[in-house]
Amino acid sequence: MLKNIPKCLSPDLLKVLMEMGHGDEIVIADGNFPAASHARNLIRLDGLHIPEVLEAILLLMPLDTYASSSIFYMMHGPEASTPPIWSEYNNILKQTGNSNIIPTKVERFQFYEQAKQAYAVIATSEQALYANIILKKGVIT
Repeated sequence: MLKNIPKCLSPDLLKVLMEMGHGDEIVIADGNFPAASHARNLIRLDGLHIPEVLEAILLLMPLDTYASSSIFYMMHGPEASTPPIWSEYNNILKQTGNSNIIPTKVERFQFYEQAKQAYAVIATSEQALYANIILKKGVIT
């Protein structure tokens, strides 16, 4: 057993987070996302929701502060209203010391293409619409 590791992070996910290098990206996907067909490395966290997984990852993994963006939210299109779950994500960013990082909104099909290049995709049971998020790993300073 290890201490201070959030319970929602599986051994497989911890391994992937350790393997990732500066600039690698990881997708935290909702239950509707085509995770298996888009993933190089698929991590299943069935029964879990994105906010708890996001918070747990951000407690361990630094975000890239050298890139123009290190957090990407999936959106339907410019005409769409802001999904309610994004306010939860913004609160988690503040709580984990990442309030200075402004998320980039990415159109759904562009998001899919970016996700295909990600190091890994985490499949959750999140039911909120447009809850998918991509994180770009940074460095320990």
